[in-house]
Amino acid sequence: MTLRSFLRQLWMFAAILIISGTTSFASCSGCNDNPCEQSDQASFIPKAPDYADPTMWTVIDDDSEGIGADIFYVVSTWEEDWTTEDGRICHYADVWNPEHRGRMFDLEIKKVAAYMSPGNRFFAPYYRHTTIEAWMTQNEDTLRNRTRLSMGDVCAAFDHFQAHRDTSRPLIIAGFSQGGLVVVELLKHIDDETYNQLAAAYVLGYKVTKADMAQCSHIRPAEGETDTGVTICYNTVKDVKYVIPVISASDICINPVNWRTDATPATLHDTITVTLSPQHHVLVVSGYSGSEYAPYRAFLNVGDIHSCEPWLYSECLAKNIKVRAEEWRKLHQPTVTRIQERGT
Repeated sequence: MTLRSFLRQLWMFAAILIISGTTSFASCSGCNDNPCEQSDQASFIPKAPDYADPTMWTVIDDDSEGIGADIFYVVSTWEEDWTTEDGRICHYADVWNPEHRGRMFDLEIKKVAAYMSPGNRFFAPYYRHTTIEAWMTQNEDTLRNRTRLSMGDVCAAFDHFQAHRDTSRPLIIAGFSQGGLVVVELLKHIDDETYNQLAAAYVLGYKVTKADMAQCSHIRPAEGETDTGVTICYNTVKDVKYVIPVISASDICINPVNWRTDATPATLHDTITVTLSPQHHVLVVSGYSGSEYAPYRAFLNVGDIHSCEPWLYSECLAKNIKVRAEEWRKLHQPTVTRIQERGT
């Protein structure tokens, strides 16, 4: 199958899914480990996704002019532990289950694509993300063990995506929460050639640590609005005392409203003040209650506003993806850029 026919098949399938309102869905640490080594030997491991199957993707091609970016987006956590008919517990989403795929699509992917896909090509794989219970342990070892399987899926999806896309186009990698964790690991997984294609990586609602940066030269913190090959990371709280170590205890942060890394406040939607804490590397907001995000099991949205990360700054993110993709083209495709500029 040619690249053109492969992408056409995916895009046509994605269009059908969107119209119907449903979906059918190196070294990255953990990608090469045995994913079935679980502490609970009686647990159920769902069937692995097949990324040659269009059912395993949401794909939207909205780049009619051919000058946008290719966006690889990783969805967050939408499943709780569940039990099979024979009584085995499962700690992962089942990508072959239409209800699981539907939650990922309807609750997040469709809404993120609404602002990320215009002018771009948008790709989001369905993967066996670990359930919320792993996060609620707030134990780094448990989370690392449980997410090996999830990271392995996304690394496989990304390799498939990378093998079939037009690599002369700027690459954007983005993810929220568990998806943000996977973005950090993908940056460790990609080789230097792929890194050179990266306009930016967006880690929304998850941390980037000094250990991550020491391990991976591909993780370079963004310093402003236009730098490329960089990682954008932020977490939002009402007060720094609400930082959740397993999620938001980051060593880097940038304000997505004014694209500064200092404490200069920024105004969002006329009434919300967003100020970065350089000491704690989080965004502190005032004038915004986040009341639309109900507290979850006394773990999330209880002073942090974790659930707002992909939505509160959506206009800023959409604009910035375009800016960084354009900057990448100027650096990597100067001849094409000059021709386009003369044409306008």
